Amino acid sequence: MPRDLTLNSLGLPKPVSETRVVVAMSGGVDSSVVAAVLKDQGYDVVGVTLQLYDHGAALAKKGACCAGRDIHDARRVAEAMGFPHYVLDYEDTFREAVIEEFADAYLAGATPVPCIRCNERVKFKDLMATARDLEADCMATGHYIQRKMGAAGAELHRAADPARDQSYFLFSTTPAQLDFLRFPLGHLASKAETRALAAKYGLPVADKPDSQDICFVPQGNYAAVIEKLRPGAAEPGEIVDLEGRVLGTHRGVIHYTIGQRKGLGIGGLGDPLYVVKLDADARRVVVGPKSALSTRVIPVREINWLGDAPFDSRAEWHLDVRVRSTRPPRPAVIRPLSATEAEVELIEPEDGVSAGQACVFHDPEGSRVFGGGWIWRGR
Repeated sequence: MPRDLTLNSLGLPKPVSETRVVVAMSGGVDSSVVAAVLKDQGYDVVGVTLQLYDHGAALAKKGACCAGRDIHDARRVAEAMGFPHYVLDYEDTFREAVIEEFADAYLAGATPVPCIRCNERVKFKDLMATARDLEADCMATGHYIQRKMGAAGAELHRAADPARDQSYFLFSTTPAQLDFLRFPLGHLASKAETRALAAKYGLPVADKPDSQDICFVPQGNYAAVIEKLRPGAAEPGEIVDLEGRVLGTHRGVIHYTIGQRKGLGIGGLGDPLYVVKLDADARRVVVGPKSALSTRVIPVREINWLGDAPFDSRAEWHLDVRVRSTRPPRPAVIRPLSATEAEVELIEPEDGVSAGQACVFHDPEGSRVFGGGWIWRGR
């Protein structure tokens, strides 16, 4: 009798009971709910948690995604739901692939986004390789983003809940990775639905607060982390205006970000001044009026393109772009310079565009995400 090859709920042509799913478990409520729902549906679930940094030091830390407490919570969920759970030591990989670059980028005056690099270089690379080693049919995560099938294959789409959408942090997901990944929470209307599912399954993390900090940056204190990683990095220097006139001194470029207004220590100069440039080599913080923050043309490289046609098959792409995770997409013209580099011209200028941030491409007419790249200073 021929086997029924109807696609299951994960889009795979196998019976649910014979479909192995590795769930990337951070210890938070989102990935825990994903694991619980898939287990309840009858899938062969295997939970995997990555230990990304010193776990003893992390035990007292709250509000991060990778701490020792979170590893313990992920294990408790697996025990409660009755599926195997593994913890993999990825401290060395995480330090080399994410933390070291974060420190170097900050020292160079950029504003890096390490969570994107972690997804790109660790979770969606090494962890996915582990999932394949475990003979998984796919890997599921608790990210709020949608994977939909289009005419040319799997597509990336924004989450149904705009408040939870994580497309900015997942733009570098490649087509091959997208084929293997599943995001079971992306269609939910709100986080309240996720917590309701956690309560339904009696998960011990049902009321756990959401992560707030970058996992290796306690209380958002970037400068303290950089000083620890790069002793002597917080060397003082000059605060200058756009003409190079010295207005004061600073206590290290790493303490400042593009667009910063408060804490400059140069009051009484009339109009408000903002950080408009960080010159790490000269140890200078350059300040100017708010108008100096406006940027219209942005150089972008390391582009991951998720469109159906090749990126450089057109002279221009008219899409919306996001230049910060906290900002809405804005209309732009994207001009490819190669398959991985482009010049992005914003229809309306944006303030505070910073090297090290991502520029993510969106469909102006719908929810599809066309990938994106990294903002840099240009040649």
